[in-house]
Amino acid sequence: MENKKLNELIQNKKIMESKINFYLKKKILTKQIIVKSEIKGHLEKAKHNLDFISSSFKNGFLDWTITGCYYAVYHVVLSLILAKGYSSKNHDASLCVLIKEYYKEISKDEVELINNLFINYNDLLFYVKSKEKREIASYSGQIIFDKKSVKEIISDTIEFVNKCREILNNEK
Repeated sequence: MENKKLNELIQNKKIMESKINFYLKKKILTKQIIVKSEIKGHLEKAKHNLDFISSSFKNGFLDWTITGCYYAVYHVVLSLILAKGYSSKNHDASLCVLIKEYYKEISKDEVELINNLFINYNDLLFYVKSKEKREIASYSGQIIFDKKSVKEIISDTIEFVNKCREILNNEK
């Protein structure tokens, strides 16, 4: 999703709610009871993907490393939205719920104080950008990627997954 549309979702609750309602009507997004084992399963899948990206990076498969980063992030996002009683079959629907349930507008001072308790704007941008990078890695003919950029993606992925795990731990 481009930054303009992401900003629109964040800044305009009506648009965000409208998209969520659309996805609910189409059954792309569903409300469900909270099943802790399902949340745990997605967290384990995220960890499994983190292990995979480490291995694929060491072996020089940078395109698969990027793809693995995206899926580590996506599974941890699924665990977050499941914790709020939603199930999703669509990246955009998942992002809408993530914004609705976890994004809070807070001051710079508050960000420094409770940085690990809320999803912030940069985390949302990272989630969107990781999907875009995964699409390039998966669907283009490109197999050579800048190792330094991939290292940054790995670092951001690990940070994001750990932050989301902490959020889930604090909700218990």
